[in-house]
Amino acid sequence: MTSLPFSALSRLGRPARHALLCSGLLVTSVAMAQGANEVAVVPAQLKSVGSGFELDGVIQPVKQSTISAQASGRVVTLTVKAGDKVRAGQVLATIDDREAQTGVQRSQAQVAQAQAELRNAQASFDRTRDLQSKGFVSAAALDAADSQLKAALAGHDQAGAGARLSALAQGFTRVLAPFEGWVLQTHTEAGDLAVPGKPLLTLYAPLPIRAVVQVPVSRSGVARSASAVEVQVQNGATAQWLRPVSTSTVPTADPVSQTIEWRFELPAQAASSLLPGQQVKVRFAGAQVERMVVPAQALLRRGELTAVYVLSGKGFALKAVRLGAEHGADGIEVVAGLSNGDRVALDPVKAGLAGAQAAAAK
Repeated sequence: MTSLPFSALSRLGRPARHALLCSGLLVTSVAMAQGANEVAVVPAQLKSVGSGFELDGVIQPVKQSTISAQASGRVVTLTVKAGDKVRAGQVLATIDDREAQTGVQRSQAQVAQAQAELRNAQASFDRTRDLQSKGFVSAAALDAADSQLKAALAGHDQAGAGARLSALAQGFTRVLAPFEGWVLQTHTEAGDLAVPGKPLLTLYAPLPIRAVVQVPVSRSGVARSASAVEVQVQNGATAQWLRPVSTSTVPTADPVSQTIEWRFELPAQAASSLLPGQQVKVRFAGAQVERMVVPAQALLRRGELTAVYVLSGKGFALKAVRLGAEHGADGIEVVAGLSNGDRVALDPVKAGLAGAQAAAAK
């Protein structure tokens, strides 16, 4: 077919242009069919693959704490934000301590008063004891002096306890990090009112870390009998399957979702690439079973239709299939639609062209 320049093509009438374009498309289609008439095929056959199932899980830190206020007052400063690294004992926030400071001063004054009363009672007891030994006062007077001394001593201890309590209350106005870690989230801002029990921020330690997955109760038996459990994590552009260090389950099922929570502590080397809240895959691997599998590239997906091209006579016939689990390099399980020994096309697009034939075995 001779190609025409665009200027010459534009001078032709509509019917001529239409005929010329149609003939060009026909020639192109024929050429494609002639160049794509051989398609590699593989037999659909039973293979020994691992049984089991996969579920989506989420990464959680094992050591996580919600830091709450232990004193009332306005938040004066919030020294950290989400994503900051903190060390144990670091000041995270301060609360207005004027009331606590007044309580400390009052307690100190009460301690001073109690000390003075104790000294006076001790001196009175010593004098009375000397006089009683010389016979100038009765034993009842000595007993009264002894009671006054004990009361003064108890008052001194009470004042000391009040002073320690006031100092402790003042210490609560400085919120400290209980351990080294990272700030996951802040729940307040400077100027907000803090009350005992109100969350201020959430802190977590980067190690250890775990994957948490909700397993349906209907699959809990299969999960417990799994020969191995693996967690898939992204290591750069590649996915890596890891064996957990330890496994634990929550002993109760969620009454709404009817799931049981499984927790898998991961190796330390995996924590560097994982973040809390990150989604991962958890695979419960079972025993080896015989399943019909085909390569993933042989599948043709068009909307809700999943099919393969099966060799039939000298050409190919399209067959709808129902898929099961994926088995990695072994292929994808076909639950229904194929028979053992059916030969499927590896390139379903070429197999759908007119005149497509199976390539000769090499």
